[in-house]
Amino acid sequence: MSCIDLDNPSLIEGGDFTHIDIKQAAFQVQPVVSTPFLTPIYTPEKKSADEFETMTGKKIFTLEKPDDRARELAAKLTLDEQISLLAGADFWRSMPIPDKGIPSIKTTDGPNGARGEFFTNGTPAALFPCGISMASTWNLDLIEQVGQHLGDETKARGANVLLAPTICMHRSPLGGRNFESYSEDPYLTGKLAASYVRGLQSKGIAATIKHFVGNEQETQRQAYNAVIAERPLREIYLKPFEIAVREASPWALMSAYNMINGVHADEYEHSLKNILRGEWGWEGAIISDWTGTYATAPSIKAGVDIEMPGPSKWRKPDQVLESLEKGEITREDIERAAGNVLYLVDRTKGLSDQSPEPAEQPNNNEETRNLILQAGIEGLTLLKNENNVLPIRNVKKVAVIGPNVKRAIAAGGGSAGVNPYYTTTPWDGIRSRFDGELTFAIGCDSSKWLPLATPYCTAPNGQQGVRLEYYRGDRFKGEPAVVQHKVSTDLWLWDSAPKDVLPDFSFKVKCTITPKSTGYHTFSFASVGPGRLFINGEIFIDIWNWTEEGEAMFSASEDVLKSIYLEEGKPVELLVESTNEVRPASKVSILGRRHDYGGCRIGYQEEDQVDRLQEAANAAKEADVAVLVIGLDAEWESEGYDRQTMDLPKNGSQDRLIEAVLAANPRTVVVNQSGTPVSMPWVDRAPAILQAWYQGQEAGNALADVLFGNQSPSGKLPTTFPVRLEDNPAYHNWPGENLKTVYGEGIYIGYRHYERSKITPLFAFGHGLTYTTFEYGAPSINNTVLTEAEGITITIPVTNAGSVPAREIVQAYVRDVKSTLPRPEKELQAFAKVLLQPGEIKTVTLKLDKYSVGYFDTALGQTGAWIAEEGVFDVLIGASSADIREKASFEVKESFQWIF
Repeated sequence: MSCIDLDNPSLIEGGDFTHIDIKQAAFQVQPVVSTPFLTPIYTPEKKSADEFETMTGKKIFTLEKPDDRARELAAKLTLDEQISLLAGADFWRSMPIPDKGIPSIKTTDGPNGARGEFFTNGTPAALFPCGISMASTWNLDLIEQVGQHLGDETKARGANVLLAPTICMHRSPLGGRNFESYSEDPYLTGKLAASYVRGLQSKGIAATIKHFVGNEQETQRQAYNAVIAERPLREIYLKPFEIAVREASPWALMSAYNMINGVHADEYEHSLKNILRGEWGWEGAIISDWTGTYATAPSIKAGVDIEMPGPSKWRKPDQVLESLEKGEITREDIERAAGNVLYLVDRTKGLSDQSPEPAEQPNNNEETRNLILQAGIEGLTLLKNENNVLPIRNVKKVAVIGPNVKRAIAAGGGSAGVNPYYTTTPWDGIRSRFDGELTFAIGCDSSKWLPLATPYCTAPNGQQGVRLEYYRGDRFKGEPAVVQHKVSTDLWLWDSAPKDVLPDFSFKVKCTITPKSTGYHTFSFASVGPGRLFINGEIFIDIWNWTEEGEAMFSASEDVLKSIYLEEGKPVELLVESTNEVRPASKVSILGRRHDYGGCRIGYQEEDQVDRLQEAANAAKEADVAVLVIGLDAEWESEGYDRQTMDLPKNGSQDRLIEAVLAANPRTVVVNQSGTPVSMPWVDRAPAILQAWYQGQEAGNALADVLFGNQSPSGKLPTTFPVRLEDNPAYHNWPGENLKTVYGEGIYIGYRHYERSKITPLFAFGHGLTYTTFEYGAPSINNTVLTEAEGITITIPVTNAGSVPAREIVQAYVRDVKSTLPRPEKELQAFAKVLLQPGEIKTVTLKLDKYSVGYFDTALGQTGAWIAEEGVFDVLIGASSADIREKASFEVKESFQWIF
């Protein structure tokens, strides 16, 4: 129990005192300017405060805990009022209690932008680089600034809680949501997350670190059982959350969809109650993932405070009361959860703020635009650059080739998506930064689904788009209850169906499509519930009773394609009929309801009769330099499903294009846009390869600035690129069988696996080139002994030996020379990013502490503990995990243990 010495007034009056530790839990408080809230306490010696003052001449006081107001208010609520707080009011909001003055707070997705209320066609918002691109910057200060700007963006959406960051591990290169997460390394992930959380919460917006825990795949994400042994659970999968909790204290956390060791994540007391709440002493609010609650009592008992979305499925008052009567939960469980919810309300809005929710609005500003551009530039990762193909200088003609050249591949798919203020394509960026001649060839089609029919559609009112008619009930009876105009034919209605027609509704989509050419043109159609597509009054695609699921964020049919001969300029009438009945029908018994989310997607593509491959080869041959922009997009990488292969889509067309362009022009830059590693069978023939990720609204400008040398790239890989899919550590256990995924690789994921197995990757973790070279000097260490209380500091001089200003990321890996249990060859435990002018030398500082040397031993105590074993440790300092330049050593003289 900590005390304040009132004889040292600087702690009280000077404002330097910002933390106090009470019962081993850290609470942030405002700088103290007066003492009315301080109350006498009993000392550990069982002496009263008065007795202690008499004995020592010092006064003892304690601080009121920051959550006391919320706890006190929760205790005063009726049982029904407490229960009402345990589930959302609607898709995004908490439940208010107007009679007690308690307001609702609003949540919004997501990690790379505050989207607002609607999944599609919502309020324009800033689109930042995706998680893996931000991680590639290795720039903690930059990520904290991103968090600050996202705080302002969240406020502009009228929200109080941002559902971010995503900090699950890159267990396999096929993870559909890897682009949204940071890294395969828990230390790098945790440090980035802490910076993001600090920046966001400095604006009064709650961060929601997610998904806790073991959500490394999207295949059957609500059903699979992640079987994780205790040591990898602690050292790999919980570690980023632990770092974020210790260093930034996020105000909220989201439980995962999956099961962990046979128990749903929202019910897994070991992680939620024993570790998060117990060992770590965290007192924030736990929010379920959307529809990620599977029963009433277990999730409340384990510590999930809010079931989302509302209206509740598992926490209706009668359900909670029944669990209470059966003894499955206690009044204390309910009150504790209600208190956690109120604490989140208090932190973000205030317990009595009755001001109306602000309307969503854009907040497009130059400062945010510049930050997104800089984050994009620093995330671009130069993998290869032979013969100084990059930067492009002193050329007259550039051929820009590839399926992604004139598309804004700015984000992955799913809940991370936003409606950006604007986007910039590679073509836009290059054209704005190059005065010479530009030529373009698409080369091939890489789309997973047909493009949306949107550009060809005219609604009955004459505007571009479609008319959307909603009917009450699922049989299209009577007149439409609600009519909307939608610009896009991406019509998933997850969160946007009008409340007036819920819970069961039917809808019609009406528009006219006018072909721009004559030929056999193709339509595609997918629906969430039953669906039919009519052309000129005749059924064209009928999937009313579909049974095979496709790939969508929640659930939808397979995308059905069908061609029809159409004439240029001759319009045809399109009609869609669909309902929100559950499909396939067999899921009704599983879900326990007949109606769910509705929606559909309409695609359209006109016949192409041009030889695109030859056209691309000709363009490359006639240019001084070819820039080839290829990769994936939000259709191939998305929440809701995993990739099936590391190969570039589709059907080898992009690999054939790359080979043809390389053969036509040896000065070719391959720019790959993806959130995960891709196979590169052409890697030896490509002189320059730039990994461009998904970089948000400034993607095209960031790319162009690097291509033409306005700035040097400085990104480094936060994940290993293997040569083959078969080389990756999860290959034998992905995505599992019979809904069980065994994390059989244990602690050996990412570079830990490749080094242990002596498998040379395509590009190593931490690898990334610049337009200069750096020289590392001999490191110095301030102390050769590390103890539990005292860490060590290593300094190393780094020189820019080239002629271009650039940033270097210095990485420090720790190796336990001899340990009782097997340990990885080395583990990242410190890094620093430094900007150096040509010829400049700077000293880089790297700090290590007890957390840098420990591992988790399940044999210690009743549940295991962290241990730093006596012995020698090496610090391997380098430019990547495979490019170690220098080494230093230190000792732990005497073994020590800890819990958190």
